[in-house]
Amino acid sequence: MNYQDTGMDAVNLTNCDREPIHIPGTIQSFGFLIAMSADWLVQRAANTEQFIDSPPSSLLGKPLHDLFLPHAIRTLRDRIAMLRGDDAVERVFSVRLIAEKPPFDVALHFSGKSIIIECEPARGDEIEVSSLIRGMVSRLGSTDGTLPLLREGARQMRLLTGFDRVMVYRFAPDGSGEVVAEALETGIDSFLGLHFPASDIPKQARSLYMRNLFRIIADVGDTPAPVEPVTDRDPLDLSMSLFRAVSPIHIEYLRNMGVGASLSVSIIVDGKFWGLFACHHYSPRLPSFAERSAAELFGQMFSLLLGTSVRKEMSVYETRARKVADRMLAAAAQDSERLNDAQWIGDLVLDAIPADGVGVYIDGEVSMVGLTPSREQFERLVRELNRREASQVFSTARISDMLPEASDYSQRAAGLLAIPVSRRPRDFVVLFREEQLRSVRWAGNQEKEIEYGPNGARLTPRKSFEEWSDLVRGEAKAFEDAEMRVAEQLRSTLLEVVLRLTEAASEERRRAGEQQKLLIAELNHRVRNILALIRALMGQSGREANSVAEFVKTLDSRVQSLARAHDQLTTDQWGPARLTDLISTEASAYLSGETQRLVCTGPEVTITPNAFTVLALVIHELMTNAAKYGALSDSGTVKVDWHLDDREDLVINWSESGGPAVLPPTRKGFGTTVIQDSIPHELDGEAQISYKTAGLSARFVIPGRYVADVLEGGKMTTENSSDLKFSGAAIEGKHVLLVEDSALIALDAEDKLRELGAAEVSLAASNGAAARALDGGDIEFAMLDFNLGRENSTPTAEKLARMGIPFVFASGYGGDDTIPEQFADVPVILKPYAVQQIAQALAKLTDEA
Repeated sequence: MNYQDTGMDAVNLTNCDREPIHIPGTIQSFGFLIAMSADWLVQRAANTEQFIDSPPSSLLGKPLHDLFLPHAIRTLRDRIAMLRGDDAVERVFSVRLIAEKPPFDVALHFSGKSIIIECEPARGDEIEVSSLIRGMVSRLGSTDGTLPLLREGARQMRLLTGFDRVMVYRFAPDGSGEVVAEALETGIDSFLGLHFPASDIPKQARSLYMRNLFRIIADVGDTPAPVEPVTDRDPLDLSMSLFRAVSPIHIEYLRNMGVGASLSVSIIVDGKFWGLFACHHYSPRLPSFAERSAAELFGQMFSLLLGTSVRKEMSVYETRARKVADRMLAAAAQDSERLNDAQWIGDLVLDAIPADGVGVYIDGEVSMVGLTPSREQFERLVRELNRREASQVFSTARISDMLPEASDYSQRAAGLLAIPVSRRPRDFVVLFREEQLRSVRWAGNQEKEIEYGPNGARLTPRKSFEEWSDLVRGEAKAFEDAEMRVAEQLRSTLLEVVLRLTEAASEERRRAGEQQKLLIAELNHRVRNILALIRALMGQSGREANSVAEFVKTLDSRVQSLARAHDQLTTDQWGPARLTDLISTEASAYLSGETQRLVCTGPEVTITPNAFTVLALVIHELMTNAAKYGALSDSGTVKVDWHLDDREDLVINWSESGGPAVLPPTRKGFGTTVIQDSIPHELDGEAQISYKTAGLSARFVIPGRYVADVLEGGKMTTENSSDLKFSGAAIEGKHVLLVEDSALIALDAEDKLRELGAAEVSLAASNGAAARALDGGDIEFAMLDFNLGRENSTPTAEKLARMGIPFVFASGYGGDDTIPEQFADVPVILKPYAVQQIAQALAKLTDEA
């Protein structure tokens, strides 16, 4: 856009903090944008001709229903009604907007009084991608410690997005940052440990990162498409846009690095901008709409787990520091001379708060140890501290900001943390940190084959750092919030010691009064902290989970239930699925082969997809409750029978017996709500729950319109159904070769193979990689994706046959002509992978053997 139109001068490196990046006037060209008024008239448009054959100017002023199909309009209206808050964004997958055009993925949000619709061609991978989140979150939940969590987060984000480099940036209090974890494509230079100045991410960009958590630049060389009419003097605010074009300053920065595409996901911890997932690719790259949505969701889940991990580590650190304070109090109470022993105080304090030197000033006596100013300089510093009104712990990373002459000794003591240990005039224990010049470790020459733009070489991490490093001389590493809290605890301890040991006996009454005031103030401070903590705990306890592990486990369980339901539906091209399959799949996790404990009786009915997923959650919660508290937790039995009544409605009866005594729940949790309310609310059916002492019983009525068919074959029971038997005997304890060219799909399939008992899974994306794995000599079983991009897995299958190693095929294509005739007897698993399908294929292979 023309910056003169906004009343702003052209942007350059001297004023980029004022660049209006939220109103660029253009969008990236991989989609199109339409801005509507409240009465659904097109106000503005961009890049529409490329996708829907209508120039933006031809759409202005027209009603949207002249452009989009009626069902698309209804879908968009429904999603817009769900928007809550100024920064809310709704997404819709695979919507056919225009006849004779392929479906689009759509994002909607409000911008002022306008409704913004952003569309890009759909890839139809939303179900496949959504099933991966469960495994990704589980892997994060299994890490121990913040650094392993950061590393695993970078690895998972790269597997999800496919970018050459994924970095985790962590921001310092001054806004500068460091790459603390990364995942790389082979041959890509490492940026781990790289520092960068706060100016590399301007203030307005940081503000947008807090609002819009996800940002994609699909092609650095892209020519942005203008939002028309370009002459409009009221520019369109694209803060929440997925397609918003990029600042030319940032584009030049990326070009100078040789980057062809980038992606970023904000990491927000406790409401603060903790850092970023920053992804670089050395050629244009656009992950699908579903992959980008999953990356944003993964970033939010990662932020929650990171916050928990950081708080846990801080709690451990503060507990250790409290023990230091207790030792200090006990020792000083026995020997008052300890207070003048800087070495003793330093040893104790440095156990709690890392520093390079300690100075102690009490009753005019000075003692110092480590890297500190001279005695005269320290006394001048104490006078400056006393001149200030602050009576609490005080810290600065740059002493020279408060006392210019301190620049003379900044190499020894650039930053300080002052702990006041008396009233007026205050005595102090002061911790010093030496100057810390940032050092950047580069792997390889980042300047190779780079042509700098009009703003020169400064727009690279290397050059921007060199300029910044001149500005941070005389600065120490800042004291963190947790260290400040520990200092407050040490202050309380030292106050108590000083008040106990340094007041004259003749001033006992005054000392007692002063002590009381101080202790009351400290008690008030501590009580306020406790109340704040209780308030935070109450807020967290409002949720169902009691811990992160429980949260991950509960989420994993419910997502798995939906995933299993989707697996059953997608097996038949998203058509109706069998009720018996649903019940047997949900039961398999709890019966451990004791199928006689579940008795199912009823006609073989199929349920439509929209009702199937609802019923899957209900059955899942019933099975889970039965396993935790009911019949399946003991030696009891669950009976499920169903029939069609006179109105052709499906009546399902659930009855538990032989388990522990049942008591009605004391509160209505999420599971109970699902069981009681889902079918009446979403299907207009009925749900009746009875908490009998002998066992829970329930009756559900599913309206007949959701019953697709009653299959031939009469009554179905668990005695003549093998679906309850999920066996991985063919691969139990074995080393399995998984040949799959998609890293995301391979990750999900690996989880399922391990769930079925595989001891080790080796991944290969091509026949060449598979041959190398087989030459290792310890592969005992293989699962082959038949279609591997530009080749198929026939060579690997032939080699397996020669070696006598059993294998199964997997394919995303239907039809009987996919697999060559020579392998007609090899079982084939249809994608997406499901545990049940894999188990059935393994069972068939075992039977044939």
